[in-house]
Amino acid sequence: MEKRNIPIGLPSMGIEEWEATKEPILSGWITQGPKVKQFEQMFATRHEVKHALAVSNCTTALHLALLACGVGPGDEVIVPAFTWVSTANAIMYCGAKPVFIDIDLATYNLDVHQIERLITPKTKAIIPVHLFGLCADVDFIRTNFPQLKIVEDGACAAGSALHGKPAGGLGDIGCFSFHPRKSVTTGEGGMMTTNNDAMADRMDKLRNHGASISEEQRHHGPKPYILAAFEMIGYNYRMTDIQGAVGVVQLAKLDQFIDERDTWANYYAEGLKNIPWLRTPEVPEGYKHGWQSYVTQIDETISPMKRNDIMEILQQKGISTRPGTHAVHMLDVYAKLFKIKPQDFPNAFKADQFSMSIPMHNRMTKEDFDYVIEALQGIK
Repeated sequence: MEKRNIPIGLPSMGIEEWEATKEPILSGWITQGPKVKQFEQMFATRHEVKHALAVSNCTTALHLALLACGVGPGDEVIVPAFTWVSTANAIMYCGAKPVFIDIDLATYNLDVHQIERLITPKTKAIIPVHLFGLCADVDFIRTNFPQLKIVEDGACAAGSALHGKPAGGLGDIGCFSFHPRKSVTTGEGGMMTTNNDAMADRMDKLRNHGASISEEQRHHGPKPYILAAFEMIGYNYRMTDIQGAVGVVQLAKLDQFIDERDTWANYYAEGLKNIPWLRTPEVPEGYKHGWQSYVTQIDETISPMKRNDIMEILQQKGISTRPGTHAVHMLDVYAKLFKIKPQDFPNAFKADQFSMSIPMHNRMTKEDFDYVIEALQGIK
């Protein structure tokens, strides 16, 4: 088979997105404005929540979500050891302490049965991460630990669901990413969702310098020359209307994108099932997977070579791969700060060392998927 070049992820964008940017550019209103509002309303409707507030990225969303939950200095927040570093960083931004929890290797999400032993009088919140697009068991957390504020890290999980309820409305606040590797993208960008009016109001003000009203509200009000009141110390975490215009177009394609990915995830599972050293992801009953990534796991006890050597062979064949993500407790800054050893969280360690994400995006063809499958079958 002729060599192909298949990136790990590629945004599915085109003329519609390009055309959508014309309106804010020609109108002259390119900061947070009517297009961001339209995007927020669409996102709230799709995810069945009262409020959706767009921000500059998912990291800023997590930061504001934690602040809205009252997290501050001296508090502790439980967070999976296997996640992107920004999940833990957002806790540090608040002056709080991340308390790491190990994961379930079958789902890559936090092991809910380890939560109880980690709770102390300082524990304020928990961040269940819907890793790679599969929801964490938020229902279990809410039922068994009602004293904890729940901030969903749904960076990978736009359109995902648990028992028919979309991500973003499972906990107190949901946080989403629109990075180019996500199923829908605005380049950079994020979204906060909640059904709590007070939290929504606080996050709305915090993202806009702490102002009592938005720039758009002031500009179109009866006295645009009067500056807004500032009730709190806030941040400039706003999304632009150019991004919002792109988001409106992309969000309309979300379910189509997820359905396509689900079809190809099943295609991968069938094509790779006879490789004994490669474990493909499984979807538990009652879960709707968003398939931001397709993450496999290599059993090095029976594989013909180590994970990184397999990744190198695939790279030479034009197939991009990555580890699923990293174990945060193994990163220098957190390992040194909290004196953590790699094996302190054994499943997160295994996921860090042996997971392998293979290409999954909406611009792949059947020939691309066949090429990846054939390449993996050929590793002996």
